[in-house]
Amino acid sequence: MTVTVLATVSVAEDQAQALAAYLTVTTPLLERAGARITKRFVILDVVMGVRPTQTVIVVEYPDRVAVDKVFKSAEYQAFIPMRDIAFREYNVMIVDDHGSW
Repeated sequence: MTVTVLATVSVAEDQAQALAAYLTVTTPLLERAGARITKRFVILDVVMGVRPTQTVIVVEYPDRVAVDKVFKSAEYQAFIPMRDIAFREYNVMIVDDHGSW
C-alpha cells in the first residue's frame, strides 16, 4: 500500500552548499526506493498563528519498507550532520488522508 510522507522544512539560507550536497545524496535514495515528490508547497502567509515552517513537501513511497529503506540506510544516516546544517527545521511524518473529523 502506498505511504504518504509529509516533510516540513525550513532551509538554512546561508547554507546553500550543504543543501546541494544533501540533495545530491537524497535524490538517488528516493529514486532507488521508488519514492517520488508529488507536491511542494511554500508557505506564503499565515492567516492565524505562527509560521510553522517554510516549505511542505509531499512524498509518495510504494510502502512503509521503502520509507525505512531511505531513512534507515547507512547513506542517509551518515549524512544527518549535513542535513542538520542545511535545514533550520526538518520534520518527516507519515500521514493518512482517510481520517475524519
